[in-house]
Amino acid sequence: MTSRIEGTPPSIDELAIERLIRRWIVFRDNGLWDELRQIWHLNGQMVAGWRAGTADEFIAASKAGWAKGLSVTHELGAVAIWLQGDRAISQNKMQITLGGELSGVACASSTMARHLDRWEKREGLWGLLSRETIYDRDHLYALKPGDHIEVENDLYESFPPAYRAIGYFMTKMGYPVSTEVPVLRSDAERNRIAEAHRWLRQEDAV
Repeated sequence: MTSRIEGTPPSIDELAIERLIRRWIVFRDNGLWDELRQIWHLNGQMVAGWRAGTADEFIAASKAGWAKGLSVTHELGAVAIWLQGDRAISQNKMQITLGGELSGVACASSTMARHLDRWEKREGLWGLLSRETIYDRDHLYALKPGDHIEVENDLYESFPPAYRAIGYFMTKMGYPVSTEVPVLRSDAERNRIAEAHRWLRQEDAV
């Protein structure tokens, strides 16, 4: 029988990382860009369906969307953290809500997703090295009961089901959205998580 570790009190390092995960959402959704940037290390990366690049590029694009009135909010759910020395990985569940108009109809998409993070402790401080979004499920709905949203079926169905609503919505808003995203129970999801655990064990340095 393997030794049981679940139920042990969280370490100071786990609490520090969870605090950063929570603050990321508050800073991002309230436009606190300088504070948001401090969560990443200088070489931090961000990968989402609508953008992949550096933390600075992500923040610049988020600021531009904010200036155009793009309405995106995140609601944090459960968090799991794995620690090994000065490295850690985490997954946090969240809900992403995007609001706007499609064909003149006020609507929103609601997406259940996860952030897969890699963290490093440098000079005594934890920082985000990379963050990638994995999509679990979503749906698109009209805000006014009785309204009907017309979609372009070929474009709508070009996205995987777990990313279909937000992918379509972001595309119609003019963002260059990828159709190749990791989704729940896909090979891409399993590969990303396996790669993160190999990195945690420092097998990338072998």
